[in-house]
Amino acid sequence: MVHADTSALVIGGTQGLGLAIAERLKAEGCTRIVISGRDAAKGRAAAEALGAIYLPADLADTDSIIRLVDEAAGRLGRITALVNAGAATDRGSILDTSPALWDRIMAVNARSPFFAIQRVAERAIAAGYPASVVNILSMVVHCGQTFLAPYSASKAALANVTRNAAHTLRHRRIRVNGINCGWMDTPGEDAIQRRFHGAGDDWLEKAEARQPFGMLVKPGHVAGLAAYMLGPASGVMTGAVVDFDQNVAGAYPE
Repeated sequence: MVHADTSALVIGGTQGLGLAIAERLKAEGCTRIVISGRDAAKGRAAAEALGAIYLPADLADTDSIIRLVDEAAGRLGRITALVNAGAATDRGSILDTSPALWDRIMAVNARSPFFAIQRVAERAIAAGYPASVVNILSMVVHCGQTFLAPYSASKAALANVTRNAAHTLRHRRIRVNGINCGWMDTPGEDAIQRRFHGAGDDWLEKAEARQPFGMLVKPGHVAGLAAYMLGPASGVMTGAVVDFDQNVAGAYPE
């Protein structure tokens, strides 16, 4: 399969989209996978089901992410594919976001992915092998809801990191791409809807009934694109940030 020679680190890979990407890589022949996240019990269970390795990491602690890359490389031999799928989605507007919330979201969503890419690239360059990176972004990079001000800013920062890193690393044969995901059906989103928006058990049914295609974005669909971006089928593709949604950025009601 196309990913038979891949050694993958999926940060935020213990549930939702990150786990779906790890599962897709496994289905395409990848047998060397490390998934990470803060919930050790959930991570170990997911890794056991997947036949992967679980390593803990705190996305708010950049040093923890750098140690994760080094430990994952030690366990796998090397890292040829990196997925930055973890994120903090706490709510806050321009009027009520505290400095502490801003700093935490930027650390989790932008700073740690930046240094994860840096460390993976350093190791690949030193050993002379190519690598691929996929950053999971969001449609909020185009603006975002009023209650997602710091989250939107962090994802917009990571979108720039994606392109800038791609430009820097292309002559080292390291590709960096990103996916702007729309509203997605994940366990994390279910928890967010209940915690921040008072949603009931029928929130997903109601939300999907309002969508053009009658569903929210599904992790398995995005996982296919992520696996394509990470693998040889995408060739020289780098610096791409792809909108993956049923709503078109910049379109207005007629």
